[in-house]
Amino acid sequence: MESVDIDPKLADELVSVCRTTVGDELRSITYFTEDAVSQLYLRSDLEQTADLVGFAEHERMGFHSQSAYRNTQLGEYQATIRTFENGYLTRIIRDEHGVWVTTDSMSIERFEELTSGVKSVLDNA
Repeated sequence: MESVDIDPKLADELVSVCRTTVGDELRSITYFTEDAVSQLYLRSDLEQTADLVGFAEHERMGFHSQSAYRNTQLGEYQATIRTFENGYLTRIIRDEHGVWVTTDSMSIERFEELTSGVKSVLDNA
């Protein structure tokens, strides 16, 4: 798997919207496609030991599973939030690209704001 050659402007916009929405609770931001992955941000107090390739393999399933939620009474798929012992992972997929953001604990309203902001950036990419 290769690293994504992401447009620097898109990378900056994603980091900006995540930093603005999440603040100090932001842990990391990773951009991914079907073929590649690139970490855009990692908080300085965290070690660079995450298995990005392994995470990407799992999160890529979202490209295919979105169709399972089409035409349900729940409405349009927005994001997936995963809960872990030390934080949260939010995955947002739009068309052929996606982002997962890891955070410390925060309110559901901030997760909704994060999802909305990242979707907007990806939709305009």
